[in-house]
Amino acid sequence: MKMKKIVWLLLLLTWMLPAQNTDLFEEANTQYSEGNYEESVNLYEQIIENGEASVAVYYNLANAHYKLNNVAPSIYYFEKALQLAPGDEDVQNNIEFARNMTIDDIPEQETTGLTKRLNELISIFSYNTWGKISIAFSILFAITFLAYYFNVGSRKKRFFFGVSVLLLLLGVSSVYFAFKQQQIQKNNRFAIVYVEEAEVRDEPTAREEAAFNLHEGTKTKLLENYQGWVKIELADGTQGWISGEDIRKL
Repeated sequence: MKMKKIVWLLLLLTWMLPAQNTDLFEEANTQYSEGNYEESVNLYEQIIENGEASVAVYYNLANAHYKLNNVAPSIYYFEKALQLAPGDEDVQNNIEFARNMTIDDIPEQETTGLTKRLNELISIFSYNTWGKISIAFSILFAITFLAYYFNVGSRKKRFFFGVSVLLLLLGVSSVYFAFKQQQIQKNNRFAIVYVEEAEVRDEPTAREEAAFNLHEGTKTKLLENYQGWVKIELADGTQGWISGEDIRKL
């Protein structure tokens, strides 16, 4: 009997939380539109604490922090939104405005040629979306192949055969892009500098003098951890050790 009550309670909570988050989201949007940015931040963060992770919540929260001139949180939540929707143009545009508030100007190592174009294509969608696209192409391939198999006319058979081959190639490509995007997100771990100024050292120890300083909002790649220190790499390839307390992992 007790277990039954627990099950019903869990079912009730799973039904109530989405409704609660919807109300919080609408109220947060209202507060934002009225210029109450701090209140909207609190409401968006409540949604995240409730377990809701969506592009809209991260995007709106980032915009609210931007209005408050909170550099690091603004960039952090824009980056979180891009993790879920790499090809979202609104997020891409707004994160550039946020990056303009940062002090550190670190040029990126640009890729060129075919590799650049392939990376741009892969980054359009998340790996989940690429997976769904591959499933859709697989279904269409099965339908057109059956149409080819059961058709008698030679012209129609050639048409459906050509279409099925194209869909098969698109499906296989989508699977490759999905795995590639997943690999990129898994291997490329990043963080945002979350303090006003952080010291970066050549060795993971406070006894070493700082090699250089980074400022809030700068994005770093995470390489390894050692006793509270994190080895990072910047967009230009520069590496160093930073205190784990000075960054927030994406």
